Amino acid sequence: MADRKVALVTGAGKNIGRAVVLGLAQDGFDVVVNGSSDRAAAASVAAEAEKLGAQALVAMADVGSPEACAALAKAALERFGRVDVLVNNAALRPAQKFLDITPADWARVMAVDLEAAVWLSQAVLPGMVERGWGRIVNFTGMNAIHGYAGRAPVSVAKHGAWGLTKALAKEFARQGITVNAVSPGPIAADDEDPAAPGPRQAYVAKVPSGRMGTTAEVAAVVRMLVSDAGAYVNGQMLQVNGGAET
Repeated sequence: MADRKVALVTGAGKNIGRAVVLGLAQDGFDVVVNGSSDRAAAASVAAEAEKLGAQALVAMADVGSPEACAALAKAALERFGRVDVLVNNAALRPAQKFLDITPADWARVMAVDLEAAVWLSQAVLPGMVERGWGRIVNFTGMNAIHGYAGRAPVSVAKHGAWGLTKALAKEFARQGITVNAVSPGPIAADDEDPAAPGPRQAYVAKVPSGRMGTTAEVAAVVRMLVSDAGAYVNGQMLQVNGGAET
C-alpha cells in the first residue's frame, strides 16, 4: 500500500534490532533490515517480518563509514521511496584498557556508535521534513551513560548520541519530527537464558525488578515512540532497566 510508513533499523539481525523490526512490522510498517555481515540472520528477520504482513528489504551495510550510510539510505529510498522511521541500533562495545586504545580503535567505535546516526539522520531527514512527519530513535545505554570502565570510546560515543538526540529534537520539532533515545539496562539476548548463572547475574541482583529485561520490552518502548501516540515525547532518554539507578 502506498500510504504504509517505512522503518529503517540498523543492527537488525538479532536481539534488540530484531525485536524492533518485528514489532514495527506488527504495527503496520514496512521495514528495512540492516545487518553488517550476517546476511542469513538479516534475511531470517525479514522473512519473519513478511509473515506479519510487512514488505521487507534486506540491506547489508557496515554503517561505520559515511559512504556505507549513504548507500544504505539510498537502497531504502530506491525500494520504498521513503523512510519515516530511523532506529539507530547498530553498535560496537569492545572492551579495552584506555591506555591501549589506538587512534584506529577509537575512530572505529565513533564511526559505528555515533557517526552512523549522524549520516543516516542527514540522509533521511529531508524526506521527513517534506512529509511533515518523522521519527528517529537513537540507542544509548545505561552503563555507557554512567561511564564504562574499560570501554571509554563506547561511553563517549553514547554520550554523543544523547547530545545528537537533544540537538535534532530541538531543530526539527516544528516539522513534525521527534528524536528520542532509548537506554536499555541488562537485556537477555535471543540465545540467552535470563535465569542462567553468569557474570551479569551479580549486576542483575541489584536491579529492583530482580531480572533481566527482554528484547520485546525494549522494542515496546520504540514502538510507542514512533507511533502517533508518542508525538509529544521529544528529546527524551527513556530508560528500560527494571528500575536500576540511573
